Amino acid sequence: MITKKLLGTILILVLFLEMPALLRAQDTSKADNDFPVKGFHIDLRIQVMTPEALKDFAKQLSDFGMNTLVMEWEGTYPFEKHPTISNKYSYSREEVEDFIAYCEGLGIKVVPLQQSLGHVEYILRNSRYSELKEDRKDISQLCPMESEASKALFTDLFADLAKTHNSDYIHIGGDETYLLGHCPKCQKKVEESGKSKLFVDHMKMISEIVIGLGKKPVMWADIILKHPEAASELPQETIFVDWNYGWKINHFGDVPGLQEKGFTFWGSPAIRSHPDNWYITNWPTHFKNQKEFIPYARQAGYKGMVMTSWSTSGVYGFTWDVDYDVMDMVQIRNTYPMSGFRILIASYAQALEQEEPMNAKSFVLQYAKDRFGLSKNDSENLWQFFSAKPELIKNGRPVSDTSIADIYTDFDKIRNAIVKINPKKNISEFEHYKLMVDLRMHYLRFKKVEAAYNSEDFSLDETPSLISELDEILKEAEKLNKRFIDLNTGFLYDEELREQNELRVQQVKVLHDRLAKVK
Repeated sequence: MITKKLLGTILILVLFLEMPALLRAQDTSKADNDFPVKGFHIDLRIQVMTPEALKDFAKQLSDFGMNTLVMEWEGTYPFEKHPTISNKYSYSREEVEDFIAYCEGLGIKVVPLQQSLGHVEYILRNSRYSELKEDRKDISQLCPMESEASKALFTDLFADLAKTHNSDYIHIGGDETYLLGHCPKCQKKVEESGKSKLFVDHMKMISEIVIGLGKKPVMWADIILKHPEAASELPQETIFVDWNYGWKINHFGDVPGLQEKGFTFWGSPAIRSHPDNWYITNWPTHFKNQKEFIPYARQAGYKGMVMTSWSTSGVYGFTWDVDYDVMDMVQIRNTYPMSGFRILIASYAQALEQEEPMNAKSFVLQYAKDRFGLSKNDSENLWQFFSAKPELIKNGRPVSDTSIADIYTDFDKIRNAIVKINPKKNISEFEHYKLMVDLRMHYLRFKKVEAAYNSEDFSLDETPSLISELDEILKEAEKLNKRFIDLNTGFLYDEELREQNELRVQQVKVLHDRLAKVK
């Protein structure tokens, strides 16, 4: 006879035996909604990080639970057969291999990103590759009809990258190819077969090089989503990355349609993107981007998430010689260096760990308390900084109906609250916020002078007062430049720190010189 005591013992034993299965079921449920690839993208087109800074950053990412690092080396990679591509900030082979080995030790796989159609100014500026240009002046894109020359070039480049990178993937770029169908040969193919076929034939060739090296091709999804007709001709191994920086779902096209064809998708939000520059960061949009896009991507079955952080727009201005020979090129837009964005990286890591959408305010208030030891009042002031509208000044006027003076006054209140905060720990991290608010005020102060100079009511009698104001702004710039160098020494190279400071103050000096001549 089974007694109650014996029955109870049996039930306990059954539950004990079944517990691992129950736990496994719970883990499996969580795993089904998790991202196998938890990644971050480093943009080295400008603001090139030192080898030591790269390692420190990788360690930080590892501590946040990242397992993948997408490196857009651009001109910093030391290609053996194509040293012409490398720039003055190029790493040595030893530095690259040492960094990748370090990341492997942290459990991070390093995926190289090599653009293979658009965003290749840094290649096409060199006469060695002139035959590949889609346009002789807009050198942002290769001509996809020059297939043999492109195949030879990228076979070399990808083979080199495959030798140093152990990841299963190579990112082949493919975004923002705005010149598709531009040259006569490409126009003819578009008329015969369409833009999708023109794009797919080139990217298929690139993908097959990567697959031949035993890797899986990863590609930005915007162009194939806009022109999906020939998508089925791409290898099934191709992984598409849906980059969404705060806009509506399926912004570029029908993602589910390509998923139904058997293609895998990763998602990609951003912590720095247009219109961010030196003087504004669209914090509200970046927090909202994480809140909305990451849960969507999880439910939509995306297999990876890679946070992007763009140091520039990837658009360049050129100094030309005759026949559009490139003498020099400079990036159009700069942002504040990635050294100032730990809070958004921490928020991203948290968003990856939870299924419910992020609450930005709650996160910031808790971060302020835990990371900086701030009081409730100071934490609220920090939140006011992150939630402030990042008003742009375009063509001398604010985007909204308000005035530059009103924007200056409103932001000055936020600035005053931030600079009075004295964090108890991680002081250098908080100093980035203080510098950011002072750079913002510096910019608005200059924009007031610039607006006065461009006013219909401007007269030469005002010149001395405007020059005096610009003199003060330039003195202020010297102090800001020093703070910038102090905060970022060791993060960026010394020469690049100086270059960034010069670029930031250039517009002030230009206006000062113009006014001095009409005085």
